[in-house]
Amino acid sequence: MKKIAAFDAAEYLDNDEVIAEYLNAALEDENPDVFLVAVSDVAKARGIANLARDTGLGRESLYKALAPGAKPRYDTVLKLVRALGVELHATPAHK
Repeated sequence: MKKIAAFDAAEYLDNDEVIAEYLNAALEDENPDVFLVAVSDVAKARGIANLARDTGLGRESLYKALAPGAKPRYDTVLKLVRALGVELHATPAHK
C-alpha cells in the first residue's frame, strides 16, 4: 500500500510574489480561519524562530496565535503580517 504525503503549502511559499498571492487568496474567503492558516503556512516557510525574533513575540506565543481555532488579537496579526514582509490594503468592493 502506498502512502501519500500530506500537502504542506509552506514548501511552495518560496518567494514574495507567491506569498502575497497566497495571502490575498486567503483574504477572499469569508472564514477568517482561512487567513490565519495561510499566515501560519507562510510563518513556517519563513521560519518560526526568525518570525519570533522579527515580531518580538515568543515562539510559544506564535504557535498559540497560529493554532487552529485561535483568535489572535489584531495587533498580533499586524505584527505577524509586517514581519512576513507583506502589506494589507483595503480597496472598494466590486459589485
